[in-house]
Amino acid sequence: MARQPTVSDVALAAGVSRQTVSNVLNAPDIVRTATRERVERAISDLGYRPHASARRLRTRRSSTIGIRLYPFAGGISGAVLDRYVHALTENAAERGMRILLYTARTPDEEIEQFRRLTDGADVDAFVLTSTFHGDARTGWLLEHDVPFATFGRPWGDDDLGDPQHLWVDVDGAAGTAAATKHAIAAGRRAIGFLGWPSPSGTGDDRARGWARALRSHGRSPDGLRWAVEDDLTAARAAMAGVLTGGGPGPVPDAVVCASDSLAVGAHLAAMDAGVHDLLVIGFDNTPVSEALGLSSVEQRPEDVAVGTLDLLMGAHGTAVDPSVPRTGTGHVLVEPRLIVRE
Repeated sequence: MARQPTVSDVALAAGVSRQTVSNVLNAPDIVRTATRERVERAISDLGYRPHASARRLRTRRSSTIGIRLYPFAGGISGAVLDRYVHALTENAAERGMRILLYTARTPDEEIEQFRRLTDGADVDAFVLTSTFHGDARTGWLLEHDVPFATFGRPWGDDDLGDPQHLWVDVDGAAGTAAATKHAIAAGRRAIGFLGWPSPSGTGDDRARGWARALRSHGRSPDGLRWAVEDDLTAARAAMAGVLTGGGPGPVPDAVVCASDSLAVGAHLAAMDAGVHDLLVIGFDNTPVSEALGLSSVEQRPEDVAVGTLDLLMGAHGTAVDPSVPRTGTGHVLVEPRLIVRE
């Protein structure tokens, strides 16, 4: 069996000291760019892989990031979080990190998991999902100085100005604005929005993008917004009334939806009513929207995962370093893309 390359081999190939190689692996920001790139090329050419166990003993870090595993809830839109966790795990492994999954039924139970995992030094940081205004989980982590990042912004707080609360999110307003502009370009005149009841940080943000795009084209959103829970049956029933002229506003010829669950409900209502030319655009680009041929906004969870790790580790980091993200941008806003299906 071929001998595995060592730090000494990398140092010799790059023309640097063993300590410089160690710095590139563990503290790349202190190494000059040209030197770091030379060492990284040598690492790649030789196929060198740091010994994870030895590094953990040396740095007293677990090289592990914890994230909650939510119970399977069924429905249409759960695939987004599944893709995110998969991408996070895959990208973390490429950076020499591991993902630890834990379960909790409530925020309080999750905080207990934080306490258990940090007391045992089992994780270096946490990634939180399903954020909400006044989230006690982020408060506990900040109070105990535990590094973390969230998939979802801290709705209602200082989203852009707080360098301690690191977050990655999808620009939902940009996504629904792109969907609305597509409907306008397709010649649709009455473009409605089917979303969730307010207040909803994510839902209201997506509604803002739709309304903004209409106003930018000299159109009014009045009477064209409907709200139901994120449920296919509820969306189908609501749109059935709208399409038969039972709503307060005009009958739409296009509907931008806050999720694919709502989009499928709207599509089925249109089929029930014999309205075969209603343009329906969803959000999340799930396999269901693809199967039905519905256009949908793609969240790009793989890019969200990369942004999460960049915040926790730095773009070239090999370990969680609380000082890295706090010296730069405290958030990443991922631009979604509209997947058009005719």
